[in-house]
Amino acid sequence: MGFKLEKLPFLSQKELETAKVLRQLARSHRQIAELKGAAGTIPNESILIDTLALQEAKDSSEIENIITTQDELYQGDSESARYPSVAAREVHHYSKALKTGFDRIRKKQFLRLNDVLAIQNTLLDSRVGLRSVAGTVLKNQLTGAVVYEPPQDRDEIERLMANLLEYFHLEDDETQIDPLIRMALLHHQFESIHPFYDGNGRTGRILNLLFLALHNLLDLPVLYLSRYIVRNKADYYQLLQSARDKADWEDWVLYMLKAVESTARETLAQVKGIRELMASTKSRLRTQLPKLYSQDLLNNLFRHPYTKIEFVERDLSVSRPTAMKYLSQLDEYGIVKKVKIGRTNFYINQDLCTLLTR
Repeated sequence: MGFKLEKLPFLSQKELETAKVLRQLARSHRQIAELKGAAGTIPNESILIDTLALQEAKDSSEIENIITTQDELYQGDSESARYPSVAAREVHHYSKALKTGFDRIRKKQFLRLNDVLAIQNTLLDSRVGLRSVAGTVLKNQLTGAVVYEPPQDRDEIERLMANLLEYFHLEDDETQIDPLIRMALLHHQFESIHPFYDGNGRTGRILNLLFLALHNLLDLPVLYLSRYIVRNKADYYQLLQSARDKADWEDWVLYMLKAVESTARETLAQVKGIRELMASTKSRLRTQLPKLYSQDLLNNLFRHPYTKIEFVERDLSVSRPTAMKYLSQLDEYGIVKKVKIGRTNFYINQDLCTLLTR
């Protein structure tokens, strides 16, 4: 409770780059560099952004106890705003918020406070903005005891966010601190500022991916960090607080670096699996259904693990009867499996779904 939130940078390179951190840092950089290279080999980047962003959204939302199933996840359609459950809607909002932020980073190479607000607005589908009323505290979920009181004054929150975004954008030659270590500090700082009434954890995890993209550690926002945090949720919250209470920054930085290494390795395996599966599906289509094959159809089957007539119509610019014909033939040859859920027929790419949930 005595933690005083200071402006970044409040730690020196010597304090942060311990022997343990440097050893882990080398492993984390090696894995994320491999992932970056592999992601560039997928011919249509929207396949990775759509499929892996939804998986990241699912796990990031699960940290906040927003639970949805794979079925519900892929039945949702953000373009028509139709979702099978409230949880599925929130997960799709997260994915949309991630894409909103990534689009702004890619176009402008910069994030202003208004961009962060736009991400959080998209995430929650609201425009509440920064906290302006005092009284927010963070409590132990089991005991109800107050463990941390974030800044209460709106002006102080704005000053701290301005400082955070300035540090977010520093070029590598402007600071001696490695960007992966800076990402760990930025994430802790954002969660400690706790600038919003809701959605701080999810917004903070989106900012991690945008930071990696801005600093060229990734070309696409496909690192699956939330899966690691879901598996190590108790450690995540304990180490966040331990850094505040005991200045235990080494363990916090190590946690985040291990999250990068672990999730980069797992996401790399998924990217390679998607690439191989696309190649084998392409071969099957060309051999078994040569008149049906097109790159747009292949992309559709991998952008939408649960595709349907409307998706094929939209993605291939074909009529409804033509879309129905395509999907019926794909089902007949076992490339997808037709499943009726409610009133809708979905055509499931089962091999892809298995890969994504393995």
